[in-house]
Amino acid sequence: MLMAAAVPLSFAAWQALLNNFAIERAAFTGREMGILQSLREIPGFLAFGVVFLLAVVREQSLALLALCLLGIGTALTGFFPSIIGLYLTTLLMSLGFHYFETLQTSLTLQWIDKQRTAETLGRLMATGSLAAILTFALIWCGNSFLQIDYRWLYLFFGGLTLALTLIAWLSFPAFTSSVVQHRHMLMRKRYWLYYALTFMSGARRQIFMVFAGFLMVEKFEYSVSGIALLFLINASINVLFAPKIARLINRIGERRSLMIEYIGLILIFCGYALVEQAWIAVGLYLADHFFFGLTIAQKTYFQKIADPADIASTAGVSFSINHVAAVVIPVLFGLLWLSSPALVFYAGAGMALLSFLLALLIPRHPARGCETLLTR
Repeated sequence: MLMAAAVPLSFAAWQALLNNFAIERAAFTGREMGILQSLREIPGFLAFGVVFLLAVVREQSLALLALCLLGIGTALTGFFPSIIGLYLTTLLMSLGFHYFETLQTSLTLQWIDKQRTAETLGRLMATGSLAAILTFALIWCGNSFLQIDYRWLYLFFGGLTLALTLIAWLSFPAFTSSVVQHRHMLMRKRYWLYYALTFMSGARRQIFMVFAGFLMVEKFEYSVSGIALLFLINASINVLFAPKIARLINRIGERRSLMIEYIGLILIFCGYALVEQAWIAVGLYLADHFFFGLTIAQKTYFQKIADPADIASTAGVSFSINHVAAVVIPVLFGLLWLSSPALVFYAGAGMALLSFLLALLIPRHPARGCETLLTR
């Protein structure tokens, strides 16, 4: 829970400030933003490297080290207001962020009983959102009333992540897992549907992560305080609804949960393509973030079908699969954005439709030996 709170202090601050910082200080256009976001996803694509590092470093220790890199990369961002500087600090921040996210998923699925996984993931999401609320509120106050420079905002929030990481290292023992994890990269044929859903999730989320926020700043001219307030509302929604979403997944199952998410995203992406009023764009942005909570079902689906010894290795491999499209899409769609922003969002709707068709193959009660409806 403490580590989950440490992540958004840096990443939420980096994300909330990024578009305004990049446009105002580094003169970014859609092309540079697309390149930066592709660079940001490279460490995610290389997340399978976690498996090899586990041969020499314990998972818990590696997670703490990843948090340190996240905090350092964020703290340095404001000191390099240039295209190359922003690219380099983004790579450092992203390396810590993506490796920690991989390890957090692995450790949660190992340490938590299957009946409690969805609820625990919901609580972790709510904890991270509470930290994000604090981050966005402080950014809003710092920008609106104190006019604090980007440099000091990035330094402050990166430093907070480092402080919480130090507390987590000094205050907690080394926890153990009940099953020894494989220390080599592996892919199993019976996990193919999980891999496909993960790939589509990575492609689809880039539309929201990269271009929805860019739309708010470029088309509707939202300020730093406006973006921070929007993120604050999103985080508040997570705190209120993440535990309820987790209970909903337990009640209706992974298949129906993911189908609901993908139908909602088809409508939202089409709305992005057509929107002309700022208040409607805000509604779409909030709804988009709300549906993100249902992706918990993807993780609980994997836990139910997986061999317990495969979890750490598969977490790294699936995170890399998640980022295959994420490395390419920001650059290609950044160029497409220059000619037609609407086409970017229509492509996102197409990705959501394909994800919906894949979700139809999830059994009502997934388990080892019953991974898809096509399994004999």
